[in-house]
Amino acid sequence: PLFLYMSYQSVHANYLQVPEHYSNMYNGVIDDEDRRIVAGMVTCMDEGIGNITRTLKETELWNNTIIIFSSDNGGNPNHGGNNWPLRGGKGTYWEGAIHGLGFVYSSAIAKEMRGTVNTEMIHVSDWFPTIVNLAGGSLNGTKPLDGFDQWQTISQGAESPRTEILINIDPLVPPPSDMEHFVHGWNGTYNTSMCGAIRVGDWKLLTGDPGKGSWIPPPESGHQPIIPNDKPGKHVWLFNIAEDPTETTDLSEDNLDKVIELLIKLDEYLLTSVPVVYPPNDPLSDPSLNDGIWRPWSPEPYTYPGNPNNPNNPNIKDNVF
Repeated sequence: PLFLYMSYQSVHANYLQVPEHYSNMYNGVIDDEDRRIVAGMVTCMDEGIGNITRTLKETELWNNTIIIFSSDNGGNPNHGGNNWPLRGGKGTYWEGAIHGLGFVYSSAIAKEMRGTVNTEMIHVSDWFPTIVNLAGGSLNGTKPLDGFDQWQTISQGAESPRTEILINIDPLVPPPSDMEHFVHGWNGTYNTSMCGAIRVGDWKLLTGDPGKGSWIPPPESGHQPIIPNDKPGKHVWLFNIAEDPTETTDLSEDNLDKVIELLIKLDEYLLTSVPVVYPPNDPLSDPSLNDGIWRPWSPEPYTYPGNPNNPNNPNIKDNVF
């Protein structure tokens, strides 16, 4: 089987640029300059995807091809992106950052499922077992996996085998200032001042500092951003995402049992986690030294603090949260 992976950089925060003939298509249509450039970047990307689909048809591969198109995260409102009416943006743990969109095209999808919207729980880690099984491959030697085969969910509308998603745990993010004291029966290892989030069923728990949680309307709407009215030091939120996808009503104070239940889940994930690694910058990685592209630049594997293969830091237990 043929596997083709295209990771477009066309629509990306901080680097808003596109040949002018793409952004000029939106002159007089979109007033905001950043939004106009982003629209041009989307159009440019769409053209590139069209080149691929056209080639698949010309080479008679189209009818035996599965197309998976997926975003990696929400947009950055400071750089032409918008996630309205969802809360927050790229780099946060709010739905505007983590609620990704995508679609799947295939002649193998049941006719009654084509053109429908699937709201079952699917995570990026699910693509690996889904694609391997579709291609007739074997997952032997790769388990235990975090992902699930989601093809029946996608193609037949079956219930997702996934019931929870660990969004993240990041012990390096500073806790909120003036943090309130939150105990209320919780005595586990997981510190609620730590930046983290988890989704279990319809429920989502956020702890620590999950990032800026404003609701940012599109510039052309004429509306002003809505700033959350959280009290200083707040560091625990609970939402029913099925009923409240825009995360407007925090239910943590009225549902302490559910908060504790999800904290136990975070505790379990934390106890099996590996140390956070942020390798130092290496000037040898500069594309100008590597034929103008980002690519592997060193034949030596990077050994990080706590890696048992690192002779300078042999004891992984030195890395504490």
